[in-house]
Amino acid sequence: MRYAMAVDTRKCVGCSDCVVACQTENSVPVGYCRDWVVEVTDGTYPQLQTEIRSERCNQCGNAPCVRCCPTGSSHYADGGIVLVKPRRCIGCGACITSCPYDARYPHPDGYVDKCTFCIHLIKRGQQPSCVAVCPTRCIYFGDMDDPNSEVSRVLSHRRYKSLIPEAGTDPYLYFLL
Repeated sequence: MRYAMAVDTRKCVGCSDCVVACQTENSVPVGYCRDWVVEVTDGTYPQLQTEIRSERCNQCGNAPCVRCCPTGSSHYADGGIVLVKPRRCIGCGACITSCPYDARYPHPDGYVDKCTFCIHLIKRGQQPSCVAVCPTRCIYFGDMDDPNSEVSRVLSHRRYKSLIPEAGTDPYLYFLL
């Protein structure tokens, strides 16, 4: 089993409902976030192209944050999800520095926090909060090892990319083009 997420950049409107749902579901402190919306414009006028992306931890298969954690707080859980054990975390920030996606933040309670794909909901057979709340249904989630999962199906017939592939992190967050 290997969980993954794909965001359809043609359907995302940048509403930030995913951000609010995540903050609410995971009791994220005010002023912090586990996911965020990015708008990128490329090209030269008048040939401009804008892409809107809902970004978060890329749940890397080769996560530098896991490798550099001195206490083992950052670790792989079921389905390849990268998690943090708050009680083991000393707040040193090595994982924050090592993440090429800027997906971690120092929680005010002294540990580092990040997206968990809402593993507590997955264990109950539910979708991550960002997926469940998206009004345009642009976020797909599921098990990459299951060819019938929603994410596997959409990745099998759409072009997609990952961010910073040259970092060698083997990310499991994809952006549909």
